[in-house]
Amino acid sequence: MKRCTCWQRGSGNYQSIVKVLSIYNAYNMIMAAVKRVPVSKTVWKKLGEMKGAGQTYDDLLEEMIERVKKARLEEDVKMWESCPDSEYVSLSEIKD
Repeated sequence: MKRCTCWQRGSGNYQSIVKVLSIYNAYNMIMAAVKRVPVSKTVWKKLGEMKGAGQTYDDLLEEMIERVKKARLEEDVKMWESCPDSEYVSLSEIKD
């Protein structure tokens, strides 16, 4: 933010007029959310091969994250389903 003091002549006297100029750099506002993730050339090439036409790397990584989250949830459900009922404790049996 920059402050500029200007003088204006009025009624035979000079009056101070203070103007405040707010300058926003759109590049910094957008780029503040952008992070760099260093990867090897091999990984970069593999990511490029996985990326679809018109798909951004952000979209690709988001898709990959969702796939991993889903796979982990499926693994957890399989593990829970494989546990014998005797290992389960109902919430009403749990005391603080």
